[in-house]
Amino acid sequence: MLLTFVVFDAWCIFVFCCQVMKSEKYEFQKYYYCACFTTDNIFLDEYKLHVRFASEQQFRQDFSPVLQSLGCVTEQQFQDVLTKINQEVDRRKCFGRTSVERAAAIRDIYQPLHPHVYHLQESFLAPKFKHIAEYCSGPNASKEGLLELLDEVPAPKVYRFPVFERQFCEELLQELEHFEQSAAPKGRPNTMNHYGILLNELHFDQGFITPFRERYLHPITALLYPDWGGHCLDTQKAFVVKYDMNEDLDLSYHYDNAEITLNVSLGKDFTEGNLYFGDMRQVCLIVHICYCSFSCLMHYCCPLQVPLSESECTEVQHKVTEGLLHRGQHMHGALPIASGQRWNLIIWMRASQVRNQLCPMCQRKPSLLEGEGYADGFTCQSDSLVNASCSLA
Repeated sequence: MLLTFVVFDAWCIFVFCCQVMKSEKYEFQKYYYCACFTTDNIFLDEYKLHVRFASEQQFRQDFSPVLQSLGCVTEQQFQDVLTKINQEVDRRKCFGRTSVERAAAIRDIYQPLHPHVYHLQESFLAPKFKHIAEYCSGPNASKEGLLELLDEVPAPKVYRFPVFERQFCEELLQELEHFEQSAAPKGRPNTMNHYGILLNELHFDQGFITPFRERYLHPITALLYPDWGGHCLDTQKAFVVKYDMNEDLDLSYHYDNAEITLNVSLGKDFTEGNLYFGDMRQVCLIVHICYCSFSCLMHYCCPLQVPLSESECTEVQHKVTEGLLHRGQHMHGALPIASGQRWNLIIWMRASQVRNQLCPMCQRKPSLLEGEGYADGFTCQSDSLVNASCSLA
């Protein structure tokens, strides 16, 4: 009996040490952006168009025809587009520094309303979600067994399941609204959503999002998406987006800068606003040549030129407290809400082992720019530098 306890204690110490070593590895690991972050996938909201901007000459050559077909017909309209693009490029070039500055200012001046929501607790999680994660962590877990626990969704490889308890969703929303109303600085979550909050700047990563990914989401994605990096996720970008009748109503057709995405509906009361899923981004690239110039095609810069009306999409209902899990390269969007206000938690989960080989945004070998924090999840080991298997820009 004594030997059993000694062995068990030794195992516990071993597991604890492994977790500490893993945390220290990620704490000291350097992460990068791909250089395409400053040039590609710039969204023009007025024209519902993603573009690439390396120079004005390149942009005019590649995008003048499609912009004219969308109503940008005067030189003044074109100059307005250039102004917006240059503002977005400047924002991206300064993003790492300004994000760090915002996070520091938030830490100094913001007083949380509900401090407990910043630290993951099992009581936040729906019982069924805990059961799913526990099953996936077990020795006999299989994809077939897991699928029996998930709700059927008509879109391929899109899975729905409860994630949080409603009380937690309500308290989290109270916290986020409290932050919105504060004097603390706020960053835009991405190029398409105008209203939302970057959760790493609000200091949610260490105590909530990272352990949530590692302990609960990783066992699930490893079974569902082994061919898409689901077994080797190591970073994330988490943010919330808000849809309101007087603000953003919907979200245009797009793909994510992620290997795997979790989208959780937090509330509040709203009608309509379902998500829709189309083809994989790679399918859109095949027909891309029909809509863009040859030069544009060579850069793989704007696969979203395929009209949504010519894509076969499946509508998926999104209920409060439930999450939708899907591949980041799966084209999707959000239909307009008809009333109320909707908040969603988005977690873009990334696998450096996958994206180091091919950037999911530009579809090229990544040319790396040093970033802050997790940046966009790319890594560059010392042996990679010697072997020139990644390039620093």
